[in-house]
Amino acid sequence: MSTVGERTPPAAGNLLESIGNTPLFRLNRVTAGLRGIEIYGKAEYFNPGGSVKDRAALNMLNTGERQGLLTPEKVILDSTSGNTGIAYSMVAAARGYRVKLCLPANASADRKSILRAYGAELVLTDAGEGSDGAIRRCQAIYAEDPERYFYPDQYSNPANWQAHYQTTGVEILEQTGGRITHFIAALGTSGTFMGTSRRLKEDGKGVECISAQPSSGFHGLEGLKHMPTAIVPKIYDPGLADGNFWIETEDAYKMVRWLAREEGLMVGISAGANVHAALETGKRLAAEGREAVIVTVLCDGASKYMSEPFWDE
Repeated sequence: MSTVGERTPPAAGNLLESIGNTPLFRLNRVTAGLRGIEIYGKAEYFNPGGSVKDRAALNMLNTGERQGLLTPEKVILDSTSGNTGIAYSMVAAARGYRVKLCLPANASADRKSILRAYGAELVLTDAGEGSDGAIRRCQAIYAEDPERYFYPDQYSNPANWQAHYQTTGVEILEQTGGRITHFIAALGTSGTFMGTSRRLKEDGKGVECISAQPSSGFHGLEGLKHMPTAIVPKIYDPGLADGNFWIETEDAYKMVRWLAREEGLMVGISAGANVHAALETGKRLAAEGREAVIVTVLCDGASKYMSEPFWDE
């Protein structure tokens, strides 16, 4: 594993100024035997809240403040599978806001503990309904008292994908020296994929952008959506992807274990899904005799999943 791009320690500043400018790691062992294939992971767990969602959460809250919609007396309300809620809660704690979050009851115990540590109020929803159930509950709470809440609605808010258009995509182009040929990211709110892909495609070098999704509506990939059976985020544009990769839950779990034991990377489940999709894409391209510089996203670290049983499998 090697780091692409020089990472200069930021000057002294406040916590939220450290969001972004995360390192890009080359995954050396995962591509062993694949001639001409390079795979890199954008290490988003270096963000202060521990995930890629710090970027979108900060941009959505900043936008709400600029528009006069988020004011000190309002409670920040949204649905989450965990990471965006953690990011909201971190920003809120730093700025003096209150937070109320709807999330599925089967979200990892680690995530719920972190949210409570930040002081967030949690509304746990039916695990069987997944993120869609949390969305419906959040909408109902907001409808009952809209004057009390600021509801950024991460699934519909363009400030979500714009955060990645403005930062993530730009960083990847800089860190790869414009050599990137493929970008791969799994879909949840779809913000990371939408914003980063739009920026990469503007570069004019023909970067192929491939989305990834769970193979069915019943899966164990926290935070990810099977779009054919889920409430589709309003910010999602299916026409943006040049292709889509369907992921089995066990393949993501297997990759998380492999990355820890073979690359020294302790990452979360969605990161495992992303690297699995990147590797399978790399295998296909190598079989076709093509060279490629593939970039994917290491969405968060493993600390939120250490209580999960798949580590021992």
